[in-house]
Amino acid sequence: MSNVIKFERPPEPKAPKPKKTVSPTLRKGMIWAGVVIAFIAAWGYFTIFGG
Repeated sequence: MSNVIKFERPPEPKAPKPKKTVSPTLRKGMIWAGVVIAFIAAWGYFTIFGG
């Protein structure tokens, strides 16, 4: 044990990983696919259960 204070630099923070980005074309395609699937699901629901 020593009474000397050692000044050390804290470890450098790791750089955050870059987020995966989806191309705008693919994003639009996924949105349109979701809209179409929602309409098909609604049509199927009302067809089967007679809403």
